[in-house]
Amino acid sequence: MPRLSVNLNKIALLRNSRRTGVPDVFRFGRIAHDAGADGLTAHPRPDERHIRRTDVLGLAELMRPWRPSFELNLEGYPDRRFLDIVAETRPEQCTLVPDSPDAFTSEEGWKLDAAQRRLVDTALNELKPLGCRVILFIDPDPAAVAPVHNIGADGIEIYTGSYAAAFRAGHPQALMQACAATAARAAELGLVVNIGHDLNLDNLPALTAALPGFAEASIGHELTADALVMGFAATVRAYKAALGGSA
Repeated sequence: MPRLSVNLNKIALLRNSRRTGVPDVFRFGRIAHDAGADGLTAHPRPDERHIRRTDVLGLAELMRPWRPSFELNLEGYPDRRFLDIVAETRPEQCTLVPDSPDAFTSEEGWKLDAAQRRLVDTALNELKPLGCRVILFIDPDPAAVAPVHNIGADGIEIYTGSYAAAFRAGHPQALMQACAATAARAAELGLVVNIGHDLNLDNLPALTAALPGFAEASIGHELTADALVMGFAATVRAYKAALGGSA
C-alpha cells in the first residue's frame, strides 16, 4: 500500500497569520502520526511564509521515537540554506524541487539541462553521505525519467497538479496516462515513484488505480482543506483509505 506523507505547510501558514502559535504544527504532526499517516513532509521556503527552519528542527525531534519507519520528508530548492537544514535534521527522504526562491508553489519539474545538472550534482554529493533517499520532482513525462536515473537520484515525485486540473475539468484520462507512463518508465529503471500536488479524495482513487506500485503520496493543501470540514484525524484516515483503494 502506498505511504501517506502529510504536508504540514498549510497548518504553518495559518499559524503564521497570528502571533499566538495557534495552530501548533507539532500538535498536528502528532495527530497525523496517531491517525495512521506514514510520515510528515515540510517545505521550508526562504521567506518562511509557512514552515520555518525552527519547525523542521522541532518536527525532527518530535518524530525521533517514530523514525525511521515514520519518515521525515523535506522538500526544497537545493540552495545552501536548504542543504544546511537537511544536514542538521537528516531526513529519511529529501525531495528536490527546481523552484525559484520567490515561487508561489511547485508547478514544474526538473529539466536537468546543463545548469540544473550542476546544481543537482552538487546537492547529491552532499545528500548521499547523509543516508537520505533523494527524490527529484518531475513533470508527468516519461522522457524526464532517464536523466533522473543517469544523475544518480533515488527516485521521482511526479507533479500531479496538471492531472488534478484536468480532473476538475472533466477530462483526466490523458494526464492520468502520462502519469502512469512516467511511473512505468521509472519502475523499469529501478527508481522510487512518489506523487504529489493537488491530490484529493476525489481524484486520488483513480490515479492510485492507474499507478500500481508507487511508493508515496505527499499531500497537504487539499488534505488541510478537507480537514476544515471533517477534522484532521478523520481526514488523514480518509486519505489513507483512498490510497488503499477504498472510500
